[in-house]
Amino acid sequence: MSDRQMPPAHPFDFDAVDADKLHEECGVFGVNGVTDAANFVALGLHALQHRGQEAGGIVSYHPEHGFNSARRFGYVRDNFTRASLMETLPGELAIGHVRYSTAGSKGAAIRDVQPFFGEFSMGGAAIAHNGNITNADALRRELIERGSIFQSSSDSECIIHLMARSLQRDIPARMEDALRRVEGAFSVVAMTRTKLIGVRDPLGVRPLVLGKLADDGYVLSSETCALDIIGAEFVREIEPGEMVVISGGKVESRRPFRAQASKFCIFEHVYFSRPDSIIGGRSVYETRRQIGVELAREAPVEADLVCPVPDSGTPAAIGFAHESGIPYGMGIIRNQYMGRTFIEPTEQIRNMGVRLKLNVNRALIRGKRVILVDDSVVRGTTSRKIKEMILDAGAAEVHFRIASPPTAWPCFYGVDTPQREKLLAATMSEEEMREHLGVDSLKFISLDGLYRAVGASEEGRNNKCPQYCDACFSGEYPVEPADMIEKGFKLKTAAE
Repeated sequence: MSDRQMPPAHPFDFDAVDADKLHEECGVFGVNGVTDAANFVALGLHALQHRGQEAGGIVSYHPEHGFNSARRFGYVRDNFTRASLMETLPGELAIGHVRYSTAGSKGAAIRDVQPFFGEFSMGGAAIAHNGNITNADALRRELIERGSIFQSSSDSECIIHLMARSLQRDIPARMEDALRRVEGAFSVVAMTRTKLIGVRDPLGVRPLVLGKLADDGYVLSSETCALDIIGAEFVREIEPGEMVVISGGKVESRRPFRAQASKFCIFEHVYFSRPDSIIGGRSVYETRRQIGVELAREAPVEADLVCPVPDSGTPAAIGFAHESGIPYGMGIIRNQYMGRTFIEPTEQIRNMGVRLKLNVNRALIRGKRVILVDDSVVRGTTSRKIKEMILDAGAAEVHFRIASPPTAWPCFYGVDTPQREKLLAATMSEEEMREHLGVDSLKFISLDGLYRAVGASEEGRNNKCPQYCDACFSGEYPVEPADMIEKGFKLKTAAE
């Protein structure tokens, strides 16, 4: 299982547009019952690349060659499309992971790249985790005191060590034991020599779906869009608190946790998931378009043109334009062919910032009152630069409409979020943010409007929408972030 690779020599991230977004930490994918399962996993990870661009990994199992792994920095297409590498991952069972590391740990080490592998008395097992363990620090201290030796800085490795200490007699049961100790959010895809396993935490914060291939093949994936690329049929979502164990063409469902009300991450609807995925039976694209409709109803403004901030603002901008009757136009064009990094960027290139990724359609913008529709405002740095570009192109007015409520609280359930004091909405009112960004008007969709767009019931909205986690907007955390509280994080007070 040894597999070393040095990180990129010049990891300067030029994607200034994406850097000012909230990022999912990872995506997971697993396949069994097909020849060359690792190739299917590579395709699935390519479809999930939006969930993590820093690194990826695949583990496969073959009866003659045992477990094999490959972990690499960079895009799936740059690593897992080479025949020489994929030939080292034989077998009919494989899992994979794409990673976007948490703040402050970019490019830490190849040892932090999942899936993780462990050898137990009843055989080996590999595990890939999407989410965040909110009591990982306490678990790690306990495990180290009892003799565990950690190989990575990832909270996910705690699961492997907890499994190793379980007294259960098979790996799925050991995984149940381990995950009962874990707090926070997790969608897990794991494998043994014969089984593909998928688990969602009791609140179902992070997504996981089940797909079916021809014959006896099954797929587990973070999103339905990754099923499409390999021609798999969507079967259903793994339910909150459910474990599925897939072997021999059969799917066994288990319920290892106490039943709780679902708290699925509402930001999956707003930004994280690909627009061609399906969540809860609803098209993500249609939900985002409906967010734009609700936004137009809540925050109308006289203008000449509705423009998306590409690409995440596009469906909401289409909905806003349709509802408002204001023409839709591609006022900002995204350069699809710019890589995330330059080898040796000069200072002049660094200062170009957003202009390397986005360019204004001057002929369309000049003299117009422009509504810019974006999915969120995090630090506000990119929003200010885009506003300046629009004004430089001759726009008469610039109005921002944001397809999510103000992001005022950090996420501790698997999303790369700045510290609270760096979130613009945590320290400024809406009017103060408008002045800071220097735009003619700024409006966010209300939390109720967002719930209407995602199809939440009126009863659910009046009961603080128990079917969703909205902590990044409301400060209401469904699972107490124990590690962060220990480090000094203050929960929302009654006055807030």
